[in-house]
Amino acid sequence: MPVLRIKYVGLKLVSLVLAALLWLLVSGEQTVERALRIPLEFTNLPTQLELVGQPPAVVDVRVRGSSGTLSRITAGELAAVLDVRTARRGDRLFHLTAEDVRVPFGVDVVQVTPASVSLTFEESLSKTVGVTARIEGEPAAGYAVGGVTVDPPAVAIFGPASALNGLTEAITEPISVDGASGPVTETVTIGVADPVVRLRAAQTARVTVSIGAAPEEWFVHGVAVQVKSGRGAFTVSPADVTIRVRGPRDSVDTNPDHYSAAVDVTGLAAGKHLRLVRVEPPAGIGLVGVEPAEVVVTIR
Repeated sequence: MPVLRIKYVGLKLVSLVLAALLWLLVSGEQTVERALRIPLEFTNLPTQLELVGQPPAVVDVRVRGSSGTLSRITAGELAAVLDVRTARRGDRLFHLTAEDVRVPFGVDVVQVTPASVSLTFEESLSKTVGVTARIEGEPAAGYAVGGVTVDPPAVAIFGPASALNGLTEAITEPISVDGASGPVTETVTIGVADPVVRLRAAQTARVTVSIGAAPEEWFVHGVAVQVKSGRGAFTVSPADVTIRVRGPRDSVDTNPDHYSAAVDVTGLAAGKHLRLVRVEPPAGIGLVGVEPAEVVVTIR
């Protein structure tokens, strides 16, 4: 029994010494104040509202505590958390107090600046918009981009009413067709140009870009101008025109007899008249231009 008693007394003495040392350590530290800039967070935002504009991201606080405690504070230990559950549409003012600041044990908040925060809220809406594929680069020489298909062709987007009003499309990340001589198919991410607007969840699109032989352009000289729906004698000046057409490479045809150019003089009296030349190229060939576009028709 005497041995156990001596052992207990020894443990008590050790505890007293440790307590004394701890007291000396703490009592030796000064109580100080420090100014800090900390992040401002928002909680309990109503689901039907959007926080818009430029809400403050940080606030300034003055905190008090022992010099040792304050020196050991790390980033992320302090944050101002503002509860906005009472928010309504429009401009609103919220008070920010010391109770809204999250601090570690042993630290007190003395002051928060600003003491109130002005925030703007808008109604949260959704709309469906088409998806536009972004194409970059140039196909191989002699080839051109044809049609572009996007699957899905449309997506639902969400955001503040003011941002959705002017937004008409979602876009994909760029699809390169550089040097391509055949179809290009890629699965790419869909996004929205306005950072305050979003998709409900991350989404991709399968985009196919058709690449085909580039159409050729050529000139056809000496296409005779005919007169339609007229009676009597006519002269046309100039009597023929040069046309510029476009079509597939294997459809190049420069024979003027294969093209039709005409002017309509229906109901015109005798005299000189400036008339527009109408040209009909063969099937599969498109008209680019006519030179001259008008001719003088003299009716006798």
